[in-house]
Formats: sequence, structure tokens, C-alpha cells
Amino acid sequence: MAQGWARRLRRRLSLGAWLGILGFGAVVAVALLAPVLAPCDPARHNLRLSMEPPGPGHPFGTDEFGRDVLSRALFGARTSLLVSLSAVMLQLVLGVALGVIAGYLGGPVETVLMRLVDVWLALPFLVLCMSLAAILGPGLGNTILVLGLTGWASVARVIRGETLVLKELAFVESARAQGCSTARIILRHLLPNLANTCIVLGTFELGRMITMEAALSFLGLGLPPGTASWGIMIAEGREFVGMAWWVVTFPGMAIALSVLSVNLLGDWVRAVLDPRSA
Repeated sequence: MAQGWARRLRRRLSLGAWLGILGFGAVVAVALLAPVLAPCDPARHNLRLSMEPPGPGHPFGTDEFGRDVLSRALFGARTSLLVSLSAVMLQLVLGVALGVIAGYLGGPVETVLMRLVDVWLALPFLVLCMSLAAILGPGLGNTILVLGLTGWASVARVIRGETLVLKELAFVESARAQGCSTARIILRHLLPNLANTCIVLGTFELGRMITMEAALSFLGLGLPPGTASWGIMIAEGREFVGMAWWVVTFPGMAIALSVLSVNLLGDWVRAVLDPRSA
């Protein structure tokens, strides 16, 4: 079994897969090692060094407050991953729970839950995020909650469709005939068979959450000002683009490369986990 998986993983490794693995691995490594890699304290102000261009002392230059852009970008990776991964986990918990319940129970329960999903998906995603963020206010926990609550519906719809297929298969019928409870069937038979779908959904949602966290922070509705966040760095530096291009260029590149790496990784994960691609 393990050898079969190993062969399948190797067979699906392409240039894009390698780029995704290496790119995302680099982002995770930077996030974990930010205190070691950062040459300066990301929150330390030094107005005498305001707007210094990239050079030996500050490879990515400094911002308007004299803070080291490289240090803030490194800690921004930690912030972005923490928020994005937490939001994706919240989405999966809510979406999988409601999707499995709707798909397996059917009837009025499915009708009510799916109409709720339809209404939620009909709302513009960014507008919904901004509305919830404005109500809850800026903050790390609130940003995670906003992104998690606004993304569960698409997960629920996919999981409900998968559950409709799984509950008609022989192993579920056998468990039902043996008198297994609904909770046992869901926990012991349906959820393990939905794991691959959850991994693929989570991988692609992660890239979207990185972008949305940066967008909310840029608009002042995400993390509080002064936090080492890529979106906040771009927001604070947008007024100085003409005289200090490095202030927004490096955090912008970090967002683009992170999302690209996650999407390439997601394509590889889907190719490996999809049995139809074997």
C-alpha cells in the first residue's frame, strides 16, 4: 500500500508540483524561523532611517517609520499563515459538518441547510467579509472568524454532493443494516472517505484566504494597524509608491508567490488524491 502511494506520488511530480512544494515549504520555513531570520525587530521605529532604499544594512529597504521591510515581510508570513490556516480549518469544520448532515439525513433538514447555503453563496464574498469585519472590528481572532464564516458554504455544497454518493454505496448500506447509529455511520464510515476531498478543498481555500486576509488588512478591516502583515504593509506604503517602490513591492511579491505556490500544490494534491486520475 505504502509503495503504491509512493509510486503514485512520484508519477504525479511535475515541474509545477515541485515549484508548489518548494515554494510553500519555503513560506512555512520562513514563518517558523522568522525570529531567527529577521535582521531587526519588525516593530522597531527609527525615523533617521526612514525610506532608505535596499542596501547592505537593509536588503529590502525601510518604510516611512524606519522599520526594516525584510523583517516585517518575514513576520508577515507567520501572520498570514496563522490567519489563513485557522480560517480554512474553521471553514472545513463548519462546511463538512453541515454538508454531511444535509447529504445523509436528506428531507427537510437537507432542504433547509441547502437553502441557507444558496443564500450565503448569493452574497458577494468580499462585501460579506467587509460587513462582518466592520461589525466585529479589527483583530487577529475576528479576522479568522470572519474568513471562516464567509467560506463554509462552498465547502458544505461539495461535501453534501460527495455524501449523497457515498451513502448509497454498499459499505454504508451494510452498516445501516447492522443497526449502526447515524452518528456512528457518519464518524466511522463517511468522514474517513471524505478526507481526500477535504484535503483538496483546504489546499485551494488556503490560497484564497491568504489573498482575502491581505485584502481585509489593506482596507483596515482585518488585523490592527502596525501588525506585521503583508496587507498592512501595502496599505501603509501605497502613498509612497512613487518615491519608495520597495515598501509595497516586496510584500506584494510575497503574496503573489505564496498564492501561486499554494495553487500549484493544490493541483498536485488533487491529481494524487483523485482516484479517477490513477
